[in-house]
Amino acid sequence: MTDALVIGGGPAGLMAADILSAAGRQVIVAEAKPSVARKFLMAGKSGLNLTKDEPFTPFLSAYAEAAPFLRPMLSEFGPKDCINWAQSLGQDMFVGSSGRVFPEVMKASPLLRAWLQKLAQQNVEIRTGWRWVGLQEDGFMFDAPDGEQTLHPRVTVLACGGASWARLGSDGAWVDHLSIPMAPFKPANMGFHVAWSTHMAKHFGSPIKSVTLCAGAKKVRAECVLSEKGIEGGGLYAVSREMREGATLTLDLMPDLSEEEIRHKLSRPRGKMSMTNYLRKVLKLDPAKQALLMECARPLPDDLAPLIKSLPIQHTGPRPLDEAISTAGGIPLNALDQNLMIKDMPGVFAAGEMLDWEAPTGGYLLTACLATGRWAAQHAAQFAR
Repeated sequence: MTDALVIGGGPAGLMAADILSAAGRQVIVAEAKPSVARKFLMAGKSGLNLTKDEPFTPFLSAYAEAAPFLRPMLSEFGPKDCINWAQSLGQDMFVGSSGRVFPEVMKASPLLRAWLQKLAQQNVEIRTGWRWVGLQEDGFMFDAPDGEQTLHPRVTVLACGGASWARLGSDGAWVDHLSIPMAPFKPANMGFHVAWSTHMAKHFGSPIKSVTLCAGAKKVRAECVLSEKGIEGGGLYAVSREMREGATLTLDLMPDLSEEEIRHKLSRPRGKMSMTNYLRKVLKLDPAKQALLMECARPLPDDLAPLIKSLPIQHTGPRPLDEAISTAGGIPLNALDQNLMIKDMPGVFAAGEMLDWEAPTGGYLLTACLATGRWAAQHAAQFAR
């Protein structure tokens, strides 16, 4: 009999393996891809935003309706603990001006290498190319390099990820292997389709900087990016849930000026200047903002000030699920007990993005994946005893 099995080699799964092995369990990690933590490494290409250095109450509130459920896990492994954990693996960390925490080297690979070395010292066995394909009585069946294999573990931690970025391992295929009702997958932290006219083509890839994005009750000062497919970027991700749920997106193109101040500037005679030159000289609007205004406010009204302060962006819905940074949906929280054990499957625990919770980018997602992996493993180790 296998002692402890972890299915999934992402952050939640590796943390579960770390905790279980440190508790004296013999751990096998089954990973479908040829190597572990592929999405983690991809996140590291933009700096690996590991957590957010802020007081616990606002940090917890970022998880919205899942906050009460996640509170005990994040109380034991919150931002400070996450920083200390990374430092224990030899990674110097720094806090950016927005409170986001990154490794000094701005890469994920050194952290992962140190972590895998630690797991090897704790005798964790990582089996790559092992894809979970179903359950058979009390056994977990795998399509493995040497053919079909079945393991019969004392305890199992599922850390199979969500349903975005299938090429990196998160394809959501695991939902077919569990006989519990699932919450449908939905994209999270994603871009949106916009049917741009041909006039916008020369601005694809341009950032729209220093704007306030508004959707429903959510408002954030950030930036977004125009793309051939629509609009995307970190600022948009902060309001993407509200947009997905039907809220209109508006941009305040000049958040440092009031509507009256803009109207006063626009009262200067235009003369023979083109509208683009006029907006550039009077309002200092860059070409991308000008193009966005012209695109979304045709025909231009006589009074531009209200539109500059609240420009509606007509989109046609989120980009596909597999392009999203993360996903909501998966195992409903009410299908789990307080220890993250699946109620209908004694000895089987679940963690990470496969749970039905939704976190914004900015370090919240990774911290909760690590925290839930840790929590599930602690209780799995207790269950095995």
